[in-house]
Amino acid sequence: MATTAQLFEEPFDADEYIERLAWRTPGGGSKGGAEAFDPKRLLEEFKNHIEELKQLDEKIQRRVEKLEHQCHREAKEFAHKVQDLQRSNQVAFQHFQELDEHISYVATKVCHLGDQLEGVNTPRQRAVEAQRLMTYFNEFLDGDLRSDVFNNPDKIKEAADIIQKLHLIAQELPFDRFADVKAKIASKYHDLERQLIQEFTAAQRRGEIGRMREVAAVLLHFKGYAHCVDVYIKQCQEGAYMRNDVFEDTAVLCQRVNKQVGEVFSSPETVMAKLIQNIFENKLQAHVKGKLDETRHSDVEQYLKNLYDLYTKTTALATKLTEFNLGSDKHTFLSKLIKSIFSTYLESYIDMEREYLRNRGAMILQRYYDSKNHQKRPIGTGSIQELKERIRQRTNLPLGPSIDTHGETFLSPELVVNLLQETRHAFERCHKLSDPSDLPKNAFSIFLLLVEHLCVDHIDYALEIGLSAIPSADAKNANLYFLDVVQQANSIFHLFDKQFNDQLMPLISSSPKLAECLHKKKEVIEQMEVKLDTGIDRSVLSFICVCAYVSRQVEHVRKSMDGKNVDTVLTELGVRFHRLIHEHLQQYSYSSMGGMLAICDVAEYRRCAKDFRVPLVLQLFDTLHALCNLLVVAPDNLKQVCSGEQLTNLDRNLLHAFVQLRVDYRSARLGRHFS
Repeated sequence: MATTAQLFEEPFDADEYIERLAWRTPGGGSKGGAEAFDPKRLLEEFKNHIEELKQLDEKIQRRVEKLEHQCHREAKEFAHKVQDLQRSNQVAFQHFQELDEHISYVATKVCHLGDQLEGVNTPRQRAVEAQRLMTYFNEFLDGDLRSDVFNNPDKIKEAADIIQKLHLIAQELPFDRFADVKAKIASKYHDLERQLIQEFTAAQRRGEIGRMREVAAVLLHFKGYAHCVDVYIKQCQEGAYMRNDVFEDTAVLCQRVNKQVGEVFSSPETVMAKLIQNIFENKLQAHVKGKLDETRHSDVEQYLKNLYDLYTKTTALATKLTEFNLGSDKHTFLSKLIKSIFSTYLESYIDMEREYLRNRGAMILQRYYDSKNHQKRPIGTGSIQELKERIRQRTNLPLGPSIDTHGETFLSPELVVNLLQETRHAFERCHKLSDPSDLPKNAFSIFLLLVEHLCVDHIDYALEIGLSAIPSADAKNANLYFLDVVQQANSIFHLFDKQFNDQLMPLISSSPKLAECLHKKKEVIEQMEVKLDTGIDRSVLSFICVCAYVSRQVEHVRKSMDGKNVDTVLTELGVRFHRLIHEHLQQYSYSSMGGMLAICDVAEYRRCAKDFRVPLVLQLFDTLHALCNLLVVAPDNLKQVCSGEQLTNLDRNLLHAFVQLRVDYRSARLGRHFS
């Protein structure tokens, strides 16, 4: 096998190389079996091949040395070339510096020469301009305007520049010697000014932005420039207010005009500010005045709604207008415009709000009591009433005759919703229309009116009536009426508390009025709780009287009858007694604490039912007691309790009806256990 450098190219495997060499040597491989193997020949072949490899290594080494020598030589040549290039670059850099210095020297000379030329040319130009103005001044002095610039309408721009300068010069001349020429120049000044404004107006109607910009630039140096802006503002509003919504029309108008103003005038922010001021002081102010003045004295409710609506729309419009360039302090500018429109109305707002709420609340209350054909009883005040209240709190004794309300609680959810709705609107208006410094004070005054109408005139009055309707402890018939009053009063106060947190708290949370509001709320709660506790204590006494009364009736039946008649009558009485309690329990919603109280009450009734000695009646009250357990059991255990021994045979609709009485029925998704 010929030995060449190609045999050792990567990847090289020495074992494979030797195997291939032995295989190609006759007698060196396994070909022909063990008899054909010749180790001497294979050894000789290996020796020869090793010699060839040595010769190849020497050849390659000589070639490597030759290439290294060539590389060193080329490296030296390259280094010499680099040195030559560095020297050439240094020379070129020196030449560049010299050229830069020469250019700077020439530029300095040119600038100096330009300054000298300007110094010579500026006085010359001024002299030429002065001579030209003197020529035109002489024409005014002679009274004969011969120059083409004053007679050619196409040169009105050049004429305007001349007359503007002559007008400034004429201002400095003494009146006694140049009165006539000053009058002529002023007349021509005003005439050109009028022509320019007419030209601007015509260009605006034609929509020629370029011509408008050109004329506005000329008028900028005239006294009539402000009049030009006024004409533009007036004309751009023509046909802009075609819809019923003046606020939307204003926003669309300003959006459309803003781009045009930037293209026409050199100070667009001033023109836009003047346009918006004109709209606020004319269009918007007239619109607001017309809307509010027609209802201010005839319909206070509509007036307050209109005031809130108009003020909200105006502030929303101002927010939209802040996207335009109106100068450095556009927020203050817009705030002043809004204040100029609404200041007279906002000053008297809270007084009208309080008066409206006072009258509206009284009307809602009176309308409710009229619908019940009820004449409100005066609740006593002063030392006598306070003495009675203290005696009642300490003894739970009814002071005064018991009245019959025929089951009426004199608490109306509809009335409460109306009062809270009116107050909610009042808080919203107060938040929007009150000055930030007056907001907590105004909100507190509205809250006091709500307390007066809802808590004092309605809830507290109903509690007083409820306390008067509770029968005495020795009455023959027990009355559970006050519990209805408690339940409704509790629901109403939750609504009151929700409005306190949602509507009032954000308005007073960072002011000293917060402490006053919390104190007033605490005071109202404490007063109500005292009356609720008093009524509940007396009602519990009534529960005991119920059980005692029923027990007396059972004993009376046993003494008056005999045989099966006793069982029949007691069974009927027990069933009806159970039905009454069952239906009464289904009139309320129960929290966990309320459910525990209901269980305690039913347990007392169940002990009373044992006096009947009727298995059916006792079974009914046992089942009712088990049903009451559904009011307090944990949601996860509800299904297990429903499958208990006492409830498993009951109709699932009955079980579901009791579970629906829980206040967490929806939040805990208890209905899924019955689907």
